[in-house]
Amino acid sequence: MYQIKNRIYPAFDKTQKSGVCNYLRALVKQNLGMSSSEILDKFVEDESYYLELNASRFPFLEEFIGEREFLKDTEDYIKECIKYYEYKEKQRPIIEANKEFERKKRKFLQEVKMSKEPPTKKQLYYYDRLCKKYSIEKKDVEDLSKLNLRDEIERILNEHSDDYKNID
Repeated sequence: MYQIKNRIYPAFDKTQKSGVCNYLRALVKQNLGMSSSEILDKFVEDESYYLELNASRFPFLEEFIGEREFLKDTEDYIKECIKYYEYKEKQRPIIEANKEFERKKRKFLQEVKMSKEPPTKKQLYYYDRLCKKYSIEKKDVEDLSKLNLRDEIERILNEHSDDYKNID
């Protein structure tokens, strides 16, 4: 896509080329079901209409909009955008799988870290309150890790899941 971007619209300055290309990419993304010629026709029709109203965001297109070279460059860029979005769509399952893998990896690393840390005062207090509330015999939790105490608290909450929200 970047190679074609350097080749098209030689008469435009950098800002003009960037503006038109960004607009075309957004137009392609909105109309992925259409062919490149249909998207080109839509673009030319819309820009001609706005140029007649003197309300175009690209007033410099007035002198180029009917030229064969401009239309060819525009259609080439639209085709590249369509290829880009089709490729991106094909890559979606891989990207989602990588995200899920990274999520699991972060969770695992967090649990490894927690398994080496002592429990916090907050956890100890919460465990104490749960034991008093549900009349459970307290275990010796000073030797447990932060992870082990978290799991113990979850176990107690799961056993008494109906009324665990009513802790004072």
